[in-house]
Amino acid sequence: MKLDADWVTAPHSRVVMQALEGQGYFVGGCVRNALLGAPVSDIDVATPLEPGTVLARLQDAGIKAIPTGLQHGTITAVHEGVPVEITTFRRDVETDGRHATVAFTEDIAQDAGRRDFTMNALYADQDGQLVDPLGGLPDLRAGHVRFIGEARDRIREDYLRILRFFRFHAWYGADGIDPEGLAACAELVEGIEQLARERIGWEMRKLLGAPDPGPSLASMATAGVLMRSLPGAEASTLPILVHLEQNRTLEPDWTRRLAALGGVDVAEVLRLSRAEARDLAAILGAIEAGEQDRVASYRHGLEIARSAALVRAASLGVDPPASLDTDLEAGASAQFPVKPKDLMTRGVAAGPAMGKLLKQLEDQWIASGFELGKATLLEGIDI
Repeated sequence: MKLDADWVTAPHSRVVMQALEGQGYFVGGCVRNALLGAPVSDIDVATPLEPGTVLARLQDAGIKAIPTGLQHGTITAVHEGVPVEITTFRRDVETDGRHATVAFTEDIAQDAGRRDFTMNALYADQDGQLVDPLGGLPDLRAGHVRFIGEARDRIREDYLRILRFFRFHAWYGADGIDPEGLAACAELVEGIEQLARERIGWEMRKLLGAPDPGPSLASMATAGVLMRSLPGAEASTLPILVHLEQNRTLEPDWTRRLAALGGVDVAEVLRLSRAEARDLAAILGAIEAGEQDRVASYRHGLEIARSAALVRAASLGVDPPASLDTDLEAGASAQFPVKPKDLMTRGVAAGPAMGKLLKQLEDQWIASGFELGKATLLEGIDI
């Protein structure tokens, strides 16, 4: 079987493979996604050549080579600004649930055996010819996310694989979740405590960005993984929210879905950025305040207000109002007609008193449904 993907013969792939002189294999996500017809963003290459040899061959070919992880056998080749990560075949010597001590090998089956899931242990040579040392292609075609070998062994090597198991099922799973993998995740769930919160947050972002993460989140809750990853989160609202999103042909929004999950100290637990934490707080704040949709759209912007409306509807198990889109547009386009200069011309000095007065006038204008004009608002000023 041969990959039908433009990136196989693209200049950045071709020159790197030529430098490796036929001893390089595309591997992992790029091969998996090419077989699924999905977009490919990163190109990874595996090789039996040791890092020093790889470095020398790249330099001889005039290709920029960056020793990004030389001790683990990884070198990044850069051609025309496009990076290609090249890693020597490896086998694990020792693992502690987070990091591994590796030894280099020339055996592609040993390299494949240290990976996480069978669908990620797919390789292709420089011409795109598929190499499947562990028989992962049938699992990929069936949408069966399955650990390589004994699931418990793979998880003990890196506990992040618990979260990756559910994320991959959300993105690539087409059948019921693998029972052996689910049981292993439930048994070893305490290993999540060894993970950095940043890594958990990154996995949750990607999981919640899947087209429909509902079944995976439900399985996470059953296995006790959701509670460990995000204390206080509740998965039951998510399927309803996804249904509402799909009915409105909305793109997945992980922040909106995170708001539906809830949880305790979410921004801190998942190490959200300031901007991410601000958006999440705005969605939850609009819901808690019970603001009308057009008011929320005016105060927070259309997308935050839309998210708040959908999460609120999902939590109540109802459809959002038929006028939602109209109300959101009206709020987002509304402009408060009174400016500070309007008050200054009436003798109001700049300062806290002006700010307080502007706020009072804005509240009156919002309460009128954005109908009161400047003249009417200014007529009621008591200076």
